[in-house]
Amino acid sequence: MAKRDYYEILGIQKNASEAEIKKAFKRMAMKYHPDRNPDDEEADRLFKEAREAYDVLSDSQKRAAYDQFGHAGVEGGGMGGGGGFGGFGGGAGGFNDIFGDIFGDIFGGGGGGRRGGPQVFRGADLRYNLSLDLEDAVAGTTVKIRFPAAKACETCEGSGARPGSKPQECPTCHGQGQVRMQQGFFTIQQPCPQCHGQGQVVTDPCPDCHGQGRVEEERTLSVKVPAGVDTGDRIRLAGEGEPGENGGPAGDLYVHIQVKPHSIFRREGNDLHCEVPISFATAALGGELEVPTLEGKASVKVPAETQTGKAFRLRGKGVQSVRGGDAGDLVCRVVVETPVKLNERQRELLEELEESLHQDRATHRPRAHSWLDGVKNFFDSLKS
Repeated sequence: MAKRDYYEILGIQKNASEAEIKKAFKRMAMKYHPDRNPDDEEADRLFKEAREAYDVLSDSQKRAAYDQFGHAGVEGGGMGGGGGFGGFGGGAGGFNDIFGDIFGDIFGGGGGGRRGGPQVFRGADLRYNLSLDLEDAVAGTTVKIRFPAAKACETCEGSGARPGSKPQECPTCHGQGQVRMQQGFFTIQQPCPQCHGQGQVVTDPCPDCHGQGRVEEERTLSVKVPAGVDTGDRIRLAGEGEPGENGGPAGDLYVHIQVKPHSIFRREGNDLHCEVPISFATAALGGELEVPTLEGKASVKVPAETQTGKAFRLRGKGVQSVRGGDAGDLVCRVVVETPVKLNERQRELLEELEESLHQDRATHRPRAHSWLDGVKNFFDSLKS
């Protein structure tokens, strides 16, 4: 069976760069790797085919010979058929070198097998939950927060070793921070299990940090909260998280906003909502209503015959979003309040009013009249 074109196998153009060749092989290897496709002969064949194509095209001399003479240009020199990968021991151009470079990323090698020395780790991100009053969330504010966080130990200057001593080279990885494990013809690179990628071990730990190189302290920061934030928003403070290891960058601090419930207003998006109780007389006769806003007081004209649930919208009296755009509205929903604790005279007046309204119920109480008619029709239908 004739061999397929190496460029066709990897799915790349003949002018592909080294990075494109490597990326294409990595994609094929992850798809057809025997560990991912046990007992799949077709996947095994495609993996070996891709491996052979990569070995040729990733070598500039072999690639030039292949481009000029095709498969004949790379056969006979150790590349023909199955003998082309006899150098599993990791010699120049051998597959172990390819594997360490490509598969280190797949199996946790962390950035390629050709880099030595201790690994650098970014510090962990921290989270702080900040509760705000609605007024502060809408207007913006600056608050001071206190939280526990790690810092470099001053006694050992972050080394983890007792003063007067220093960390020793890790005997397992010899300071590389990484070890390589041979599994058949595959080499897997991973962080050293003894030093955890540090490249060094502490034999005489610092008495204050117990060899960790870091201690916990209470930190205080000023956080500027922009106007318009809402529950679920977060503020990122770059570099204010845990310190990194081996010179790595510090993590970030994320301040998560939680707006407390308000006694009057309820926020929905950029709008504010509130309920305003009005008297029976105001609802029936109309009048002027004074309502609160976050900026002070405002007047609302209540028309006669206003029913419970009627909403009045005050444009621009809501919230200016932290993301920009127009300010929301204040929506005031009126609730007709039933009078309580009536004296004798007040009862008499209400009874007189009720009697007069009942005489022409369809005119004065149209909703009640319509509802009662509906009830009557319902019961009549049950009888029929």
